[in-house]
Amino acid sequence: MKCFLVLALLLAAPALAEEPVPLKPGPGLDAVQASCGTCHTLNYIRMNSPFLTPDVWKAEVTKMRTTLGAPIDDVTAATIVKYLSENYATQPKS
Repeated sequence: MKCFLVLALLLAAPALAEEPVPLKPGPGLDAVQASCGTCHTLNYIRMNSPFLTPDVWKAEVTKMRTTLGAPIDDVTAATIVKYLSENYATQPKS
């Protein structure tokens, strides 16, 4: 029975990842949807937004490009970081 439950959850995960996630409108949204949504659910953006400062968003985008191999050029990366920083970042604690 446990194997069936695990299998069902694993099979459901890709379907859940494909659900459209509404993000805030603004400049750069298209780049985020096209670049970030290709590899993972955009829900990660909303889930992590209470914790990530603009500098951490920049580090996350850099990690996606350099460590994980996301095919995002410099201009698109800057657009994504700007969008995330303006719409989904928390302010750094002093």
